[in-house]
Amino acid sequence: MINTKRLPTREAIIEAAFDVLNRNTGASLAEIALGAGVGRATLHRHFSSRDDLLRTLAHIAIDEMDAATHEACQGVETHSAAMRRCLEALIPLGNRHGFIAREPVDEDEALSAEYARLDRETIEMIEGAKAEGLFPTSTPTSWIARIYDQLLYAAWDSVRTEEATPSQAADLAWTTLTQGLETKLNDK
Repeated sequence: MINTKRLPTREAIIEAAFDVLNRNTGASLAEIALGAGVGRATLHRHFSSRDDLLRTLAHIAIDEMDAATHEACQGVETHSAAMRRCLEALIPLGNRHGFIAREPVDEDEALSAEYARLDRETIEMIEGAKAEGLFPTSTPTSWIARIYDQLLYAAWDSVRTEEATPSQAADLAWTTLTQGLETKLNDK
């Protein structure tokens, strides 16, 4: 559990929510309030409902993931390298943001627009990587995008369950994305 005692109340609730929900996606607002060291009434003064809190967490997660991928891709010259760097940057954030992929948020126009933007950016990156020869042009971009997202989730889960470090998970995800699970005769 994180120490939220020195944070302003709203930030303490947010940090506790990331921590508590990462360990238990079904956690109640009372459990989050307890993790933040505040009463439930205090939590409700800042967030009117669980969905309100989840929407806030989703927006924060998107901002943090954007910042991490932007920093990781500084100076990158190819879409292929950007894809690898994005995986490497996003996997360590799974312990903070991974639960959002499993926890649906009620309709929110701003979040829907952000998710659509993220999807467009992923598609553009994949299309660029296809043009560079990383993927066969005959493979549908939407298929590659789904695999990329699922590998990211699998990597987050592997780190969460301590089966792999973030670096190991990134290597496994990248190898699976680019080479599949093909067994070579030398590996037998």
